[in-house]
Amino acid sequence: ELQNFLETPLSNQEESCKVMSDLEAELEQLRSALEEKGVELHHIIKEEQQRKEAELQKQLSEGKFALLSCEELLEFANQTLTITNEEEFLTAAKQIKERVTMAPAFRLTTRPAVSDNMSQFTVDFRAERAGLQRLHFLPVPRAPEIDVSNCVVRDNAITVAWRPLGEADGNSDGGSGPIERYEVEYRKTNHSSSLRVAGEACWEKICDIRETQVTISGLKFDSPFVVVRVRARNKAAAGEFSEPVAMETRAFTFGFDAVTAHAELKVHGDSVTWEPQGVKGHDPRLRAKDNKKILKNLRNHSRSATPSPNKTAVSRAGRDRFAGESYTVLGDQEMIGGSYYWELRPLADWKSFSVGVAYRASLGRFDQLGKGAGSWCLHASQWLQTSLAAKHNNRAKALDWPLPQRIGIYCDYDNGDLMFVDVDQLRLLHSFKTKFSQPLVPAFTVWCGGIAVATGLQVPSFMGKFASTNQSLSSFTQ
Repeated sequence: ELQNFLETPLSNQEESCKVMSDLEAELEQLRSALEEKGVELHHIIKEEQQRKEAELQKQLSEGKFALLSCEELLEFANQTLTITNEEEFLTAAKQIKERVTMAPAFRLTTRPAVSDNMSQFTVDFRAERAGLQRLHFLPVPRAPEIDVSNCVVRDNAITVAWRPLGEADGNSDGGSGPIERYEVEYRKTNHSSSLRVAGEACWEKICDIRETQVTISGLKFDSPFVVVRVRARNKAAAGEFSEPVAMETRAFTFGFDAVTAHAELKVHGDSVTWEPQGVKGHDPRLRAKDNKKILKNLRNHSRSATPSPNKTAVSRAGRDRFAGESYTVLGDQEMIGGSYYWELRPLADWKSFSVGVAYRASLGRFDQLGKGAGSWCLHASQWLQTSLAAKHNNRAKALDWPLPQRIGIYCDYDNGDLMFVDVDQLRLLHSFKTKFSQPLVPAFTVWCGGIAVATGLQVPSFMGKFASTNQSLSSFTQ
């Protein structure tokens, strides 16, 4: 950690320039907002002024027209007073009466239709000015606190929950302004301490988290612990990380023991392929001569475990590599006490494979899985016809189920349970019930094609249902 600190370049000048640039940008946005608001308010006042002027102009026009009408009526009345003929006078008087009744002046008021008072547009920005005077730099967020009680490790996923510091005081942002998002970092380690040991993995990041929890899924638990930490980020910057918390992530991790692999089995990381010597490629449409030889080998594989007279079984303590018709490879980690789980997927163009567990010392070089008392397996084949069977001690139990594309293997050493599960269909294929007396190792047989295994898996939660009911397609006690 100290070496990493010393190697980190100091960029104070760059950071200062960035901060100055950000400040100018914020001030420019503030000025722009004030100008926009001023233009908007000016526009509102001008519109009101124009509306009132239009109302007054209309009222003045109507008043002028009414005044002209009154003058014409008075002139007509003065002329009527000079009429000496009574009948003509009465007719003129009647006309005057009607014109007075209909005169526009009776429908007008001399009171202005609108007021010249514009007090409703008075503004008072004292509060805003006070707010501007209080402007200061946005504080850096305080480090959150990981809520260990709500953190969950399950099904190779880790749910991390946390609380913003200050939430208990009723201030969810801890006095640092609104928190926009969170960042979580995690790394695998062999120690419960948060200090990074040389050679261990670096921090992996998850950014742009909007809630106060996140689930990290799809992990391979190939280390005893995963250390997590979280920090908050507001518009200003990211705060300090929380105190790291180490979460236990123990799971069964193993690889193929290449030393034990049959000469025609090739180990490539987490996969094994059958590569017959002297035959190029894995085309299932082999020549007729090769087909007869392969079919003979497969039939021998399905019959008795008794080796050929000229092949004497050799102890595992001697030559480790399987030979003859035992196309087998073992795992490199033992199982003794506790529960274990891993998965297998057949690769393209596969024809036959077996998967299970075995006592390492009980298998001879030419022994096949499921033929002796020290090995248990599930055998799948799609050569000539499709078959699925559970094998142990030279006994086979046919299973009426389509060939799975993803097989889960669960071993509870202490309780003597060995289960095979169709993971995609969540169906228990077969279960063995026995009493294990020696350390076990994962065991595999591959003939034509290949398999891939997934390790570093916790015992999945759905296995609890199978362990409680233990209702499989078939089961027998050994």
